[in-house]
Amino acid sequence: MTLTVWIDDWQMQCCGADFAPGDLVSWTLLEVDPEDYADIVGGERADEIDFREEHHGQEEGHAPTSVEVVSIVEVHCPYEVLPGTADKASYPVPGSTVLVPVEKADGWAEARKGVRFAGYLVTVRRTAEAP
Repeated sequence: MTLTVWIDDWQMQCCGADFAPGDLVSWTLLEVDPEDYADIVGGERADEIDFREEHHGQEEGHAPTSVEVVSIVEVHCPYEVLPGTADKASYPVPGSTVLVPVEKADGWAEARKGVRFAGYLVTVRRTAEAP
């Protein structure tokens, strides 16, 4: 059985280790609410996300899980300030996601016109082996 894991771009850029399909990795996996990802990846893809990878202090009480990486998809989307708000923060534009299958994840992605790199959707398979 495979699982889908969300990995934020900033998590990888900060201190994530590169990985590729076939690699065995040990990640702290936290359950997610798919609605939290609907604007970034679209509702249908968000419903597929089982966990998010975490290594910045929210993992207390969660043991690392050994998994084998099956596939990796970069997620890119445009961001804009919400109309009619005084808030100057930018948010993902729903329904505009660009998904790019890749052979390696290192936290960085090739620049694409009109969109920003947001993170990865990673398909994994649980394994009993430690990486």
